[in-house]
Amino acid sequence: MPSSAEPAASPLPGVDRAAFAVAFTERLRARGARVDLDAAGTLARALAVRLPDDVGELYWTARVCLVRRSEDLARFDAVFADAFEGGVPRAETTPAPSSLRVRDASPGTSGGDEPEGAASGGLPWTTLSSSGESDDDEESHELPELSPSALEARAEEPFERLSDAEVALLGEWLATLCPDPPRRRTRRRARGGSGGKVALRATLARARRTGWEPLTLVRERPRKRPRRVVVLCDVSGSMRAQAAVHLHLARALTSLMETETFTFGIRTTRLTPLLRRGTVEDAVARVTEAVTDRFGGTRIAASLRELLASRHGALLRGAVVVVLSDGWDSDPAESMTAAMTRLRRRAHRIVWANPRAAAPGFTPSTGGMSAALPHCDALLPAHSFTALREVIEAVTTER
Repeated sequence: MPSSAEPAASPLPGVDRAAFAVAFTERLRARGARVDLDAAGTLARALAVRLPDDVGELYWTARVCLVRRSEDLARFDAVFADAFEGGVPRAETTPAPSSLRVRDASPGTSGGDEPEGAASGGLPWTTLSSSGESDDDEESHELPELSPSALEARAEEPFERLSDAEVALLGEWLATLCPDPPRRRTRRRARGGSGGKVALRATLARARRTGWEPLTLVRERPRKRPRRVVVLCDVSGSMRAQAAVHLHLARALTSLMETETFTFGIRTTRLTPLLRRGTVEDAVARVTEAVTDRFGGTRIAASLRELLASRHGALLRGAVVVVLSDGWDSDPAESMTAAMTRLRRRAHRIVWANPRAAAPGFTPSTGGMSAALPHCDALLPAHSFTALREVIEAVTTER
């Protein structure tokens, strides 16, 4: 036992205080104690103001912050004794008051048996020490999850620099965005204070209260409904490095708003039902199996003509069309011009996302891209997840 002249060792060496507060609170709840919802935050703030010098001070700090009922004292004492392996504060070993006595942690005196599955033992929430690295533990350590700021920093990296795990995380990050979907005006009207037209029937009905004098004008405005978004994803050989990642954008748009997704290479394939079910990884795996013309040739103009002439061509009417392609096309430029002219007449807006548009000195010099550009409302890069987020913003911006 250390002498009284020696400084008492900290009871929480190398421990994350917030993690300690949360874990200790969960143990109390597992024992049946009623702990306030903000009790863990209160204990974490108390430890941040002053870290206890010994177990006695830690005992009283945690007890004051977490215990609100006298019947929970036995449960608190039992959890504290289990956490510190019996090293509970006593008068002869700590500078705590002589009246301090912690009850035994046995089931007979803890206010009830511990529930099955409740945590017990020492401190499982201790953090790794910054010194004394061990080669034996390197394989057992897992990489920590990326914080939101680190995740956004990785979102600026090109796709080829990202691992599969980072691509999956960033795909989920795209799906967490909450933009307002694009909207279109309908023929129906709704009452609104800022409407420019007077609702005659509602105004006359209100005038009955004032002797048929229309003192208050009721105005109305057109109703708006969400506008459909159609994603056309190029899966040809020139888009091998970006095609799988662009499907994450299609998946995110499908989860955020009314979206139809088609892939094109040599032929057109509808993927909307596959993207609506399951997780991102499952959806991408199903899409990979369904698309049979991946990494082949590119016939953008022929694929557009096929889509416009099919039974799904009506989905393009009044929609915001997003084309994810580099513009390389084996069809003549005249065919691309004719197809884009028909698409321009049917769609509300066309946003073309080209993964090569971010390269310095980029110019749309390819035949297909130069023929399609006059019919597009926006040309954006699509080389990173940050660029894909800008594509989503361009889609949801009202025009």
